[in-house]
Amino acid sequence: MAEGGSKVMAIDNRKKLQKIIERMEAEILLGSFVYVNYFPKSKRAAMFDELEKKGTQQLDERVATPFIKDFAMTWFDTKKVEWRNSYQQTTMNHLIAYIVPRLGDKRVGDITRADILDFRSSLAKEPKQKSKPLKATSINKIMMPLRIMLEDAADRYDFTSPFKRIKSLKIERTDVAPFTIEEVMLFINAVRKDFKSYYTVRFFTGMRTGEIDGLQWKHVDFDRREILVRETYVRNELTYTKNNSSQREIYMSQPVFDALKKQFETTGHGDLVFCNRDGGFLTSKNVTDRVWYPLLEHLGLKRRVPYQSRHTAATLWLAAGEAPEWIARQMGHTTTEMLFRIYSRYVPNLTRKDGSAFDRLLQNQASSVSDAMEVKDAKP
Repeated sequence: MAEGGSKVMAIDNRKKLQKIIERMEAEILLGSFVYVNYFPKSKRAAMFDELEKKGTQQLDERVATPFIKDFAMTWFDTKKVEWRNSYQQTTMNHLIAYIVPRLGDKRVGDITRADILDFRSSLAKEPKQKSKPLKATSINKIMMPLRIMLEDAADRYDFTSPFKRIKSLKIERTDVAPFTIEEVMLFINAVRKDFKSYYTVRFFTGMRTGEIDGLQWKHVDFDRREILVRETYVRNELTYTKNNSSQREIYMSQPVFDALKKQFETTGHGDLVFCNRDGGFLTSKNVTDRVWYPLLEHLGLKRRVPYQSRHTAATLWLAAGEAPEWIARQMGHTTTEMLFRIYSRYVPNLTRKDGSAFDRLLQNQASSVSDAMEVKDAKP
């Protein structure tokens, strides 16, 4: 009897244990399992209780984080002191046009990696001009302030930034389209008189649009034959150059020297080297649409943006055999890496050094060996 009662009790205990296990599994699945409720006397009870409290605290902190639309403005106000005005405007445009409308109602601590990838995917479908989607370059520029903002929020509110392991989109390499020296001279000779000096300087100095449009006479040193690049005109503002390496001294070749001397006769009484009729800054888009593109079309030259004048200067310097280090300094590059990566493929076409020099070396060496053997054979 006692043995039978033990078996019944054992079966009952197994059933009870099975129900407890099932309840524990259900709580674990629902995320409501509390270790201490089932094992109050366990040595690990205190440890699990501490972890539970910490997890609850972190969850509360995440819930307490501000919404993107609120934090974005706070973040912008604290960061804008580090940026030039043009970058402030660009960042604010990205916040207002893209980030806040799509993610503004989410809390910074609740943004997930999936949210970021979905947002980026939506940008790829965003129509811009003529219903064309945004390119990878534009998408990366929009994602950058979001990345920095969430990283700052993660530091401030103690959570892990969801941007980890999310890389920028790959940018397709675009070939530059510099002018040949014949095309440059054709353009300069045909351009209207009031822009002849302007484009001579552009083609033979490699200055950026903002740099030449913001050039002042106080930064033109005729005695040392140097143009001092110290400021740039961007978004209706004369400001510091793109970066520190852009602060440079450009050597005046003879055509540039002569062009600036000629220009001084017209605008030397004012501050700006190149200006409109009222002495104010040129409007880049206006000049491009009314002078640059119409002349390219008239001359039957390939349509390309004015920035190609900068690429032209680099390729012509390389073709002339100037030292790469010197060219890099003229362009405002810190190293020659970009120089060779972007422009080197044009040098063989411009200088006709396409491997024939090495062939000539081998031919000369073979001739020397042949001549030496003939002399040796001729000896008695």
